[in-house]
Amino acid sequence: MQSTSESVTSVQTVLSRLVTAWESHDAEAYGELFTEDATYITYVGTFYRGRRDIVESHRTLFAGFLKGTRLADEILDIRFHGPGVAVVNGRGDTYKGKRPQKLRKIQTYTLVREEDGQWRIAAFQNTKRKPLMEAVSYRFAPGLVPAADR
Repeated sequence: MQSTSESVTSVQTVLSRLVTAWESHDAEAYGELFTEDATYITYVGTFYRGRRDIVESHRTLFAGFLKGTRLADEILDIRFHGPGVAVVNGRGDTYKGKRPQKLRKIQTYTLVREEDGQWRIAAFQNTKRKPLMEAVSYRFAPGLVPAADR
């Protein structure tokens, strides 16, 4: 069994490999980081189920809309729920050229340690942030400001 620090490193490595696969535009390598039955929800709300669906959608994206892009990723929090489940919250974005200072999407990854001992992503949710709407809601309802931002 891995220690917590080893598990943190293993989970961080999976997300680092995700960025590397994206930068190579390698849909197969990207998909290998997901479980066979993974779910993937894009920021526009598209729902993909299964590694093959994730691979094929990214093959199309890398050849079209996201051709030449890179992936910026920032881990905000990693929490373990037992020895084989990790929930990761982070920020991310795609970009060309210079890495953006502010990442516009908030993301949740659920990773599981599979029977082969490898951590893989079982579920991914990507939501585009709307800072103006956040600011307006915080102004009129200060109780909505997250504790971390106070």
